[in-house]
Amino acid sequence: MPNIKSAIKRVRVTEKKTKRNNMIKSETKTAIKKYEVANSKGEKEAVELLSEAKKKIDSACTKGVISKNAASRKKSRLEKKLAVKVEAKKAPAKKAEKKVEVEAVKDENKESVKKTTTKKATTAKSTTTKKTTTTKKTAKKEEK
Repeated sequence: MPNIKSAIKRVRVTEKKTKRNNMIKSETKTAIKKYEVANSKGEKEAVELLSEAKKKIDSACTKGVISKNAASRKKSRLEKKLAVKVEAKKAPAKKAEKKVEVEAVKDENKESVKKTTTKKATTAKSTTTKKTTTTKKTAKKEEK
């Protein structure tokens, strides 16, 4: 135990802040665990719990308990876990819809259906790449 008055006060303040930080960390971890349990069971309220967990992480970040990058990393990881589940459930439905459309058109022309689908995919990719390059060029001009 320190003898100097300011050092004694410093110990008291540090203990208070440590308790506060531990409380905030505990709340954040609890919110994250609730979300992960609901997400693993496939419950509908997982989306709501995700937003609650993100709020807790953000509040911990603003209070200085965790760093900005750590908060961003945690939120990103939580979103990825939810995104994988949502895509896995939606993917079979999309494939089923495509098969129905293709079967209806197959009777007319099998080759034309294949060509049109590949052309649409390639044109969409080329358009997006062109847009990104033009934006990069304009951004460089604006910086100068």
